[in-house]
Amino acid sequence: MKAIVVLGLILALLFSGMAMAYALGASAVFAFWLTDSLRFLAAAPQRIFSQLDVFAIMAMPLFVLAGELMNRSGVTRALIDFSMLLLGRLRGGLGHVNILTSVFFAGISGSASADIAALTNTFVPQMERHGYDRYYAGALTASASVIAPIIPPSIILIMYGAITSTDVAALFVGGIVPGLLLAASLFITNAIIARRENHPGGATAELPPLWPTLRRALPALSLPGIILGGIVFGVTTPIEAGALACAAALLLGFAYRELTWAEVAKSISRTATLTGSIFMIVSAATLLSYLIVLHQIPDALVDIVTSWNLEGIWFVLLIMVLFIILGMTFDFMLGLLVVVPLLAPIAVAQGAHPVALGVLICVNIAIGLILPPMGEGLLMVSTITGQSYWRLCMRALPFVAAELVVLFVLAFFPEIILALPRAMGML
Repeated sequence: MKAIVVLGLILALLFSGMAMAYALGASAVFAFWLTDSLRFLAAAPQRIFSQLDVFAIMAMPLFVLAGELMNRSGVTRALIDFSMLLLGRLRGGLGHVNILTSVFFAGISGSASADIAALTNTFVPQMERHGYDRYYAGALTASASVIAPIIPPSIILIMYGAITSTDVAALFVGGIVPGLLLAASLFITNAIIARRENHPGGATAELPPLWPTLRRALPALSLPGIILGGIVFGVTTPIEAGALACAAALLLGFAYRELTWAEVAKSISRTATLTGSIFMIVSAATLLSYLIVLHQIPDALVDIVTSWNLEGIWFVLLIMVLFIILGMTFDFMLGLLVVVPLLAPIAVAQGAHPVALGVLICVNIAIGLILPPMGEGLLMVSTITGQSYWRLCMRALPFVAAELVVLFVLAFFPEIILALPRAMGML
């Protein structure tokens, strides 16, 4: 009953418009009072610091900064032009270009928010000018952004690795095939809708010039290989790879002559704001996790799961359904920081591979960004473009369905995730 009261308070505060960190923090302190555990708050600072003082988390601000610099440096335009060369003359070509650009951008930024911020203002007006429904353009842009947190470098995978002590490099490699499968599901869905709705495209579509486009795009396209290759082959740690990505973004920005020192300062300021916000949410969620452990809720949860006789794939499916529900109602950080420490150890103890489980959960969390009624990716597109949020949600439903199919295929066949890490000798 007390848990329901605390959950109700979190929901009420979130729906009132309160920031996630404050809603979680206030609810956590209230929960300590409600359970007569205020005396344990004396140890809270140590618990919070131990959660933040994790080596892998240090990579996160660097990849956030790299994404911010890419947004301002002309790299996005180079990637869009290159994608247009490859796919621009297919039926629904601009939709395919939108998806492919997100794949390329994912290999640099690792953030759905960075993807949406970089591509929404470019693709939605451009697709509308070429005859696409503007809500379709917005929904596709939001849906394609789901790829960014899965294809490495991924901020969500870094956070998951830090929370569960799972090898971040193995998680990165494990995310490559699922990210490409998500992209393939969007390509197929876009092609079907393009044929049904007679979207523009074909042999007459105007393409950018070949050699200038390649010359501008190749340096940007090399970045994902450099970043991932350095981590996988042990040349760099994830933190060093993040620093390398920032340095490369600076060099490319100045080489393209689209980045100024004023823009660099804005990027650093924006990174500090985002990183601080994430760390505040982590700190607040740590309080709740601390209370959960104090009252032996994980042990009670194990007993409940045991009584349901849910093991193996069925328990993994239960986790997937739970995260889908969380994605529809909460910020993804809540599931990552509160639910993962509770359920992931149980699944691993039952035989789930920690890398496969981590990638599955992170794919689920990423899809939650476009799940109504609280899909943050759709909310961002709606805010940037001024589109009706609910009409945007309706247009996104076919893409949501396609990505959920990929999720459950991965859940039933985890070897799809593990094949590449195993082939590279990481497992």
